[in-house]
Amino acid sequence: MKNQFAGPNHFQETILRQDRSKIGAIRIKPSSVLWKPSGQTQFYCVTLDEFVDWITSPSTGARRTYK
Repeated sequence: MKNQFAGPNHFQETILRQDRSKIGAIRIKPSSVLWKPSGQTQFYCVTLDEFVDWITSPSTGARRTYK
């Protein structure tokens, strides 16, 4: 069985700098995480499992949130 969202098939958000200029877009799907830098037409993609392995690895320096 594949992972799935109960609602839309993906969520996408545009990421802006403080001056409101666009950094890029992130798209979250049940099976993958995609990143498209500003000015590009194609996304970079990793599976959700690859993302989880990367973000939880001590080598990334990612920190847990406090809340």
